[in-house]
Amino acid sequence: MRELSDAELAKLLDKDIFHRISDAADSLGLECYVVGGYVRDLFLERPSDDIDVVVVGNGISLATELKKQLGRKANLSVFRNFGTAQVKSKDMEIEFVGARKESYTHDSRKPIVENGTLEDDQNRRDFTINALAVCLNKKRFGKLVDPFDGVADLWDRTIRTPLDPDITFSDDPLRMIRCIRFAAQLNFYIADETFEALERNAERIKIVSGERIADELNKIIMTPTPSKGFVELYRTKLLHIIMPELTAMDIVETKNGKAHKNNFFHSLEVLDNIALHTQNPWLRWSALFHDIGKPRSKRWEPSVGWTFHSHNTIGAKMIPHLFRRMKFPLDAKMRYVQKLVELHMRPIAIADDEVTDSAVRRLLNDSGEDIDDLMTLCEADITSKNAIRKKQFTENFRIVREKLADLKKRDYEREFQPCIDGNEIMKMFNLKPGREVGNLKKILKEAVLDNRVPNEREPLMQLLKEQVKLMNIGR
Repeated sequence: MRELSDAELAKLLDKDIFHRISDAADSLGLECYVVGGYVRDLFLERPSDDIDVVVVGNGISLATELKKQLGRKANLSVFRNFGTAQVKSKDMEIEFVGARKESYTHDSRKPIVENGTLEDDQNRRDFTINALAVCLNKKRFGKLVDPFDGVADLWDRTIRTPLDPDITFSDDPLRMIRCIRFAAQLNFYIADETFEALERNAERIKIVSGERIADELNKIIMTPTPSKGFVELYRTKLLHIIMPELTAMDIVETKNGKAHKNNFFHSLEVLDNIALHTQNPWLRWSALFHDIGKPRSKRWEPSVGWTFHSHNTIGAKMIPHLFRRMKFPLDAKMRYVQKLVELHMRPIAIADDEVTDSAVRRLLNDSGEDIDDLMTLCEADITSKNAIRKKQFTENFRIVREKLADLKKRDYEREFQPCIDGNEIMKMFNLKPGREVGNLKKILKEAVLDNRVPNEREPLMQLLKEQVKLMNIGR
């Protein structure tokens, strides 16, 4: 964060593109300002490529004039229904919009829009730190317009709405998640009155489309410490509405003096651990979702206490429904998350026991190319406060990784699928598709995975003939 005078702002904006916008605006007699995130990030010394320009008048006409000046170097896209235009070239993208004032109906976040002044436009902005505007007209080039003390809020690291937060959030409920997203991205605090309005208006999030919510959540999960955003979503009760599968984990039960851990806050800890190692958003989502099956699998067993048997399988089955409801992609990304949730207990079970070649080979076969991500997830899942147990798991995971590397090297050219397939088995023994063929295929695969038989035709054929004779099937 740095203090910037108007002269210093003018110097930072001393770029060809801003002077071209200035010339175009003056030639048309239009008042124009660069606004929002670009200005905010100048003060925060953060890189920003999003340039938004507000025009007091017709924003499309200014964009059109700028395109004429830039010629073939730029493309112009006009969205007349929204009164906006975009000028895009190889290294920049500028959005133009006419200054406007907005009003809303209670059942929609789509505003009724009217032409307005710069003041009207700043009044409709979501937060004070995004309501900063710097004039681009030649006579006032670099002049900051900050009616809501947004610069002071930047210094205080505070997220606050320009006007009544209840109106701001009720008008456009997506702003509630954006509020938390900015707090998480910038490591800012949410002002008390703004936070209280988030709590009061949480139910309004139900009118927002899943796609818009998902977009904001993906930005939150990619922040340096994503738990910060999810804790704020939880505190405001927004998370209870958006992802009840997560808040269902926020429970600790005690019976006969035995308690289980809070799996919600454990999952947030795992998420933060993962965030230290990867920019893969779907690995981060896997970390957050890895224990969502625990509330449904929880049982009390007097001899051992609380158990969560098969929570990984239950959690994996929950993923498609969750992704569908959240409008997350239902493609390979979903299957990736589902796989990691399903398999996240396997390396732990191996590490907790003797690390055998057979177990590691099966793990490698089932996880495929995602094995490194799975191991990273499992290592992040070590949140035990017992130093001895944590050290034991860490060491065992190291052994698992060593065995994985060794097996990958030894099996580089080796297929895990037996070289004799189901079609050949049916033809050889005059069988129809069914359970018998499936059992024979399974026997061959188990033998290969356990390294009892090399994946070569002759030894596999010998095993196959023995099993057919034992099972008394075929001709």
